[in-house]
Amino acid sequence: MRFHLIDRIEGWEPGKSLRAVKFLALGEEYLADHFPRFPVMPGVLMLQAAVEAASWLWRATSNFQHPVIVLREVKNVKYGTFMQPGRRMDVAIEMLKAASDTATFRGTGADDSGQQTISVQFILHGYSLADRGPAGTAADARLLDHWKTRWAFLTGELRGEPRA
Repeated sequence: MRFHLIDRIEGWEPGKSLRAVKFLALGEEYLADHFPRFPVMPGVLMLQAAVEAASWLWRATSNFQHPVIVLREVKNVKYGTFMQPGRRMDVAIEMLKAASDTATFRGTGADDSGQQTISVQFILHGYSLADRGPAGTAADARLLDHWKTRWAFLTGELRGEPRA
């Protein structure tokens, strides 16, 4: 399964913050098992939504410098209310600091009634595959093309919408 946990980027300020949205539909595959009689978004996927939103902020801030961005460390994760199908999770990310290959973020999630679903601080690590040879360089190019196209979709640029 491949998850895209951010459905829309509502606004951002490079180097500072990003606001994104996740719409939780009952048809999402993992809800069949988590839990059949009380479907809720797993906490680890709420965390991943925050990580994904922070990755978008870092890409926008660094002009897509890192083709690969991974989670390095998680601190102070706190879960709140359950995220149920039919609800919207608003994700807010703040960039606390950035170095050449790491960045620290604080993130929160809240459902569409304003109840907090997650609060977390974490560190991301970014890198390139180019040092692994020609295949790595080609993979970097494909990844960057994918990320730039997805960014245009999430921000509305593909539909000609003005920047948020």
